[in-house]
Amino acid sequence: MPRDPENLLYAESHEWCDVVEEGGAKIATIGISAFAIEQLNDLVYMDLPEVGKAVTAGEEFGEVESVKAVSPLYSPITGEVVEVHSELPDNLDQLNDDPYDFGWILKVKVSDDSNLSSLMDAAAYKKQCAASG
Repeated sequence: MPRDPENLLYAESHEWCDVVEEGGAKIATIGISAFAIEQLNDLVYMDLPEVGKAVTAGEEFGEVESVKAVSPLYSPITGEVVEVHSELPDNLDQLNDDPYDFGWILKVKVSDDSNLSSLMDAAAYKKQCAASG
């Protein structure tokens, strides 16, 4: 079932987060927003973390490079990487077409969900993008 961008949570740094319950654990799927992809333009490289790596909310977990800049990717959630989208770095052009389904970057088993409350809903995120556009 396709992800609805209206139902996701967003970090100020333009990562989106979709948290679901799986087998008693909270699993957060993380990607970057369509707005961020549009701003970066012409993506050429993405560095992904290893499965098993610990990530911390607000801290860098990788980077994405476009023809004009290298941008860090920040985790919106704290936990352990349980899966990475290994096909994504070789298919970055598809991020433009499908940033919320094909474009997921990693899945994290949430160990601390207290920072979920600091993430924005879609309406607040749209206001942030409009203000910075």
